[in-house]
Amino acid sequence: MLERLHTLDRPTLVALAQRLGRERGLFERVFNVLQEGLLVLDADGAIAYANAAARRLLGFGSADAGATLWRLAPGLRPLLAPALESASSLTREIELSYPEPRAVRLYLVPFSAGAGAPESFDADLADPATPAPGAEARRFAVVLTDITRDKLDTDQRIESERVASIVLLAAGVAHELGNPLNSLTIHLQVVERKLRKLRGVDPKDAKALGDSLRVCQEEVARLDGIIANFLQAIRPRPPDLADTRLAEVLAEVLAFQERELADRGVRVEVRSPADLPVVLADKDQVKQVFFNLIKNAAEAMQPGGRLRIEASSDEEHVALAFADNGSGIKPEDLARLFEPYHTTKPGGHGLGMMVVQRIMRAHGGQIAVESDPGRGTTVTLQFPLKQRRVKLLGG
Repeated sequence: MLERLHTLDRPTLVALAQRLGRERGLFERVFNVLQEGLLVLDADGAIAYANAAARRLLGFGSADAGATLWRLAPGLRPLLAPALESASSLTREIELSYPEPRAVRLYLVPFSAGAGAPESFDADLADPATPAPGAEARRFAVVLTDITRDKLDTDQRIESERVASIVLLAAGVAHELGNPLNSLTIHLQVVERKLRKLRGVDPKDAKALGDSLRVCQEEVARLDGIIANFLQAIRPRPPDLADTRLAEVLAEVLAFQERELADRGVRVEVRSPADLPVVLADKDQVKQVFFNLIKNAAEAMQPGGRLRIEASSDEEHVALAFADNGSGIKPEDLARLFEPYHTTKPGGHGLGMMVVQRIMRAHGGQIAVESDPGRGTTVTLQFPLKQRRVKLLGG
């Protein structure tokens, strides 16, 4: 048809242009009603076409016309650039964080825009370079399928199966650990009474013995709490929400862990604004979250390590970031961080972070973990503000 253009009269050209316009409009409407995102990329990552679903999933619009995909979604470059360079197909599940957290199945396949093939599906989104005469332009079709709901359903089913296996052990664990702890508690109370009755004991020795005795009692109480939290991981109770000042809860937990942190040579720095907003939370459950995170950080660091805890707030959340300079977490372990029984620590039970995640979910909050192996880990907790939480509950 292109070869015959010079032989066509004006009415025929007008009719042909109108027909092409109608057909292009038809394809546009078809592509834009698809639930799957559709991208057409050049070999350098420039976007030649993007349907409405793709723009929605990746968070860009017509103002980004002619941009490369790497500028709009930098995280996709390490994944897609090698495939574009080698002109190979690729399929993979990825997670997008912008414009909202999404799980997406990505499928990329190369194709040739040979003679007679359109150079661009959407002139508004790209102005691709014209290939050299005789050269075969290579394009890549990328199909994005939103699998967030399917993945959530699958993850919940898998988690339910794992939790079911834990339930089978819960009663036995509680019995086997609970009985000796009760016995220890009774005998420590007897020792405490005997100590008070002793006469002629040096006051300094008596104080030292009393301090050691209290440490034993506190550790027994903590072990008893671990059992209780283990059972909460199996059958978590709804949080008893009340006005809570997170800075005060953090101070109580740090005071409780002060001796352990000092023994490990860990220095703690806390930065918290005086006007940190109140949140609705279960104080005991939040204590458990803080305790687990601080303990994990301390165990990941060598003597002389530093744990920085920084609190902040915005219009919707109160955030606390726990940043250590410890050994960090390997990427393969980071992906399994919240799985029950998965642990990299000798003697670890692999339930601590699962409990943390469940408590945060029950509070309507979020947890994010960033880690650089060999340099440290930062765990950020986000609690909804009191007014935001009330709005969520009322909605």
